[in-house]
Amino acid sequence: MIYTAHYTLYGRAFSFHTLPVELGEPAASALKAKRKKGELRLAEEMNVEHEVQLLVEEIRRLGSPNADGKTSVKFGVLFRDDRCANLFEAMVGTLKAAKRKKIISFQGELLLQGVHDDVDVVLLQE
Repeated sequence: MIYTAHYTLYGRAFSFHTLPVELGEPAASALKAKRKKGELRLAEEMNVEHEVQLLVEEIRRLGSPNADGKTSVKFGVLFRDDRCANLFEAMVGTLKAAKRKKIISFQGELLLQGVHDDVDVVLLQE
């Protein structure tokens, strides 16, 4: 049996054909065991750490020293950069993770393209 899904995005129609996937009992129980052991969480944390490190490198590349001597870049510059667009699947999530770890700072909770283009993203750890 083949399933077909139809989506409309920005006025364009998309269709996807998929086959049903069933995890056999051994695969499903192995996945549950990994979740219990925290192996998946560790892999996710390592991925976040890697993305935060990439973000720091990009802020250094695109930014310049501010009045305090810390590297700073405007969110709009970071968001529109082609290299950053290709590197980060979810830049806003990476920014939030880096802010939570006190690696960067910016005004507000969430940065949105257009609205917050002039907000400074400041690198706290050089």
